[in-house]
Amino acid sequence: MNGDDPFIQVQQDVTVLLQTTRQLFSSYLRIRSLASSRTSPELTSAHSELEGALADLEIDLEDLRLAVSEGERDPYRFGLEVEAVAKRRKWLREVESELSDIKEELGKEAAIMAGSVKGRQPTTVVSSYDDDNGSRAGDDSYTQFEHMHQQELMRNQDDQLESVYRTVGNLRMQANDMSRELEEQAVILDETDAIAERVDGRLRKGMKNLTEFARANEDKYSSCCIAILIFVLILLLVLLLIL
Repeated sequence: MNGDDPFIQVQQDVTVLLQTTRQLFSSYLRIRSLASSRTSPELTSAHSELEGALADLEIDLEDLRLAVSEGERDPYRFGLEVEAVAKRRKWLREVESELSDIKEELGKEAAIMAGSVKGRQPTTVVSSYDDDNGSRAGDDSYTQFEHMHQQELMRNQDDQLESVYRTVGNLRMQANDMSRELEEQAVILDETDAIAERVDGRLRKGMKNLTEFARANEDKYSSCCIAILIFVLILLLVLLLIL
């Protein structure tokens, strides 16, 4: 993949901010479910921190949209396949959807707070009822967020399992290819051994024939030498007698 691809760095920044935003949102929902009042300092502080994180995330998310659009316009410039571009767009939509859900939850909370202030009665019973409703709403929101978070984790795990499955499939194919090559090499080695055995048998037979031939010729040459020596001795005796 091309090192000039702007999506990589922006994705990393968005991932870090998104994780921080999730933690802040989870903390906000927990504080809201336990707060005795909508004007609690802890709840107000958590709300402000969450809004700040959402604002920062929205800025990086805009850069991410531009990076995805750039990759869609000219994917081969960054060494991307069509499938990779589609995955980027899918991931962007998932982030936007999660961000929209968080904003929607904050909008509901703002509406509840506005309605509580507008219709607040001086009686303690009404205030307690509003707090109970808000607490139940906070619990429901927290449960919904946890459910969304679990679903995203499951999607990530599914993607990882799919990647592992593809890797295992590739390894299995490579193992099958290696097994076939080993079988072919085993057949070739068997044929080579058979040829070597035949050649060795022929060599042994040839050596045996040469040995027998040498022995036969050795006996013939010995007889000739003895006859020559006898002839020479007789000739010497004759010469001695004459002289």
